[in-house]
Amino acid sequence: MSPTSHTAPSADAGLQDFERHRPRLFGLAYRMLGQRAEAEDLVQDVWLRWQGIDHAAVAQPEAWLVTTATRLAIDRLRRLRVEREHYAGFWLPEPLIQPWTEAEPSAEDLLERAHDVSTALLFVLEQLTPEERAAFLLREVFDADYDELAQALGRSEAACRQLVHRARAHVKAGRPRFDAPAQAHAELLRRFAQAVQGGNLAQIQALFAPDAALISDGGGKVASFGRVLETGRRLALLYFAVARRLRRDGQAQTLHLVRVNGLPGLVRCVDGVVESVQTLLVENGLVRCIYTLRNPDKLTGVVLPDGSAV
Repeated sequence: MSPTSHTAPSADAGLQDFERHRPRLFGLAYRMLGQRAEAEDLVQDVWLRWQGIDHAAVAQPEAWLVTTATRLAIDRLRRLRVEREHYAGFWLPEPLIQPWTEAEPSAEDLLERAHDVSTALLFVLEQLTPEERAAFLLREVFDADYDELAQALGRSEAACRQLVHRARAHVKAGRPRFDAPAQAHAELLRRFAQAVQGGNLAQIQALFAPDAALISDGGGKVASFGRVLETGRRLALLYFAVARRLRRDGQAQTLHLVRVNGLPGLVRCVDGVVESVQTLLVENGLVRCIYTLRNPDKLTGVVLPDGSAV
């Protein structure tokens, strides 16, 4: 027989409130921390705190949950930033990978992605303070009013406006804005993958903008560049050289079209093992910027289109 105590309806309502807002909490936590496991742990911490309060006394469950998640994320990001200060080379976020489909993904599939969760944005957000990052995300991504920001951050509305203003300026200055229709973006990546797998230097170079750039993250575990690699010619030579080396060593290279944080991207496999996740930004039919994640610690859990994992 199921329990019929008077506390059951309140507990059920509390669970329903939490589950209703879980995607938003995870979306906020992931955008704040850039790590899936850390975001999942944070959401679990919010759940444990939510269980320990009187839900009937909370007038606005969503505001309580978002405020709690925001403050926990700020504290956790402060600790993570200490570790990232000693990180070898560029730090890129752990990717969220989905199979590529021609249809646009649902909002739920992309963590309520009515707004950007791209690698390019998360890379720029690393330059902000934890408070600036939280203020920017709550205002620009989750459309929070300034009174909601003040509650979540424990600051005045005027102070929150300053945080958002500074964050916007940093993001505008550092974030590449290369928008392309999803289908055209995907088609260019298909052509790029074919050219790379075929090892054709002329075809590879023809797909790069002259001023293209590449940012790579090896985490000190595998080879990567400690600086931005620039010019389409140099990037084409890099991809050509890698393809030639793999063929010489008898290794098979495959590039799979997937969604990387909501946008068309590529997963490169060598002999069936994930070697990197690549976000390619395009403009006017050419590749303008590539973010290449090669740190094996961040590739754990990446699932290939055939359902296999790293």
